[in-house]
Amino acid sequence: MATTPRNDGRDPVLSIDELTVKIASDAGIVTAVQSLGICIKRGQTFALVGESGCGKSMTALALLRLLPEAGWIAGGSVYLDDVELNQLPEHGMRRIRGGGIGIIFQEPSTSLNPVMTIGRQLEETLRAHTSYRGAALRERALWWLQRVGIPEAAKRIHDYPFQFSGGQKQRIMIAIALAAEPRLLVADEPTTALDVTVQAQILDLLADIQQEMGLAILLITHDLAVVKNVADHVALMRAGKILETVDAVTFFSAPDHPYARQLIAAVPNFAKRGRPLSAPALESLENPVATVAAAIRKPVELQVAPLLSVRDLSVAYRQQGGFWSKQVPVTPVVNGVSFDLYAGETLALLGESGCGKTTLAKALLRLLEKQAVVSGLALLGDQDILKAQGARLRQLRQSIQIVFQDPYASLDPRMPVGEILDEGLAALRPDRSRADRSKAIQGLLDRVGLPANTIDRYPHEFSGGQRQRIAIARALAVEPAVLICDEPTSALDVSVQAQILDLLNDLQRELNIAYLFITHNFGVVEYLSDRIAVMDQGKLVEVADTPTVLAAPAHALTRRLLQAVPRF
Repeated sequence: MATTPRNDGRDPVLSIDELTVKIASDAGIVTAVQSLGICIKRGQTFALVGESGCGKSMTALALLRLLPEAGWIAGGSVYLDDVELNQLPEHGMRRIRGGGIGIIFQEPSTSLNPVMTIGRQLEETLRAHTSYRGAALRERALWWLQRVGIPEAAKRIHDYPFQFSGGQKQRIMIAIALAAEPRLLVADEPTTALDVTVQAQILDLLADIQQEMGLAILLITHDLAVVKNVADHVALMRAGKILETVDAVTFFSAPDHPYARQLIAAVPNFAKRGRPLSAPALESLENPVATVAAAIRKPVELQVAPLLSVRDLSVAYRQQGGFWSKQVPVTPVVNGVSFDLYAGETLALLGESGCGKTTLAKALLRLLEKQAVVSGLALLGDQDILKAQGARLRQLRQSIQIVFQDPYASLDPRMPVGEILDEGLAALRPDRSRADRSKAIQGLLDRVGLPANTIDRYPHEFSGGQRQRIAIARALAVEPAVLICDEPTSALDVSVQAQILDLLNDLQRELNIAYLFITHNFGVVEYLSDRIAVMDQGKLVEVADTPTVLAAPAHALTRRLLQAVPRF
């Protein structure tokens, strides 16, 4: 049963009562948010958690009256202090947006204007909502950049968004959102796209500014580890309804609703290694205790010969030379990397954003031919991937495949799923007949848990988790020995992530596939990996089995990464 936070003497900054949001769709009118009620007080962090599509972001958009064209507020009230937002005219709401309520979106790259300097974007907010003008306006914009930790702010105030890293862009978004000193900050997945050290810095920054300003924060996220570390109160949302509202300590120590217990059970960590995480998998066990005991992840016995052996791999991106220049300058990204990967093993590749993890994966897949200079040795069996050409390269590509981070961007939206899966088979297995390939595709869909009619449907008709299953099926279609997984669960909520991790575990046990698993999610690393390789500025600085790295990290970067992980 939903309860409001207890009265602690602080006046509510935000009070929502019986908020209902409806959306017109092809299937009729859908209730996206139903009779929602929450109360957030000054200085509190209130976390709204739930699966993708449950109505969290729609709630935030309703607060700001920024619903999509097909959506509308069908009932309820929203008070900011004593102002009823639903009764304000549009010009009144424009004063509230940025002035009374600030918002930080998940992806700063798409939230910042690419053709305006960051200084102008900050000044725009200050000009609209404060009395700063002239030199004082520029001075205040500069002060905010310094406050959120942008180095050399006086120089960088004239730079454009593309000149900043992901973490710096999110800091700039925080500065813009808080520049007019609003009473409420809506943070919609503010750290999902960031690595653990940058995530920790952003959360610490928000906590410091919250304490200074007495800011109320509505945190919208599916990362329960972050919620446990920063939230005062938690509201659990499902299918547009609040199922449970309680203080954070109670939510994690004694969750009342079965769905809350299900989500908490789905969070991966070292203690759950080998156990299924998703509810369907747990419910399907006839004898859960016996099955779990048998499935506990045991150390992989490393064979004498590795499946993939990489030696002194270096990658340097080509830069465009001058008009008369014959030499093209290069920027080194990966420098002298060596490692082995064995059949049936999961090697997790960790490191901060920009350290070269994805570049390394692309080099192994020969996806950087015209963009970079690649040197070194990458033996798949006894064949060097980096030197293979023609038919030999096509044969090797059957043995090494990739699952990308974003299932929305990695599937062709104009092709039905059956054609997407058949494309790789037809190109890399020309020996198989169309009937043979169709039978294999149906088997693949069954193996990854998708219905038979998936073949005739398009990617946009599926959820994020289903799309990632399609991407996994596509990679498995040519029966690879090595599967590179580049952040395959970072865009997914905790329950869908659990289903994908269970699927990857099952496939590895069944097919003895080797995984090179690139991620910044330490919970996933603890749960899934046999060994960990840590990368820093293009070099591997530590490689060891997972228990050793977690218990006794040897390198300073590894220790820093582990210290930054929000513990569940």
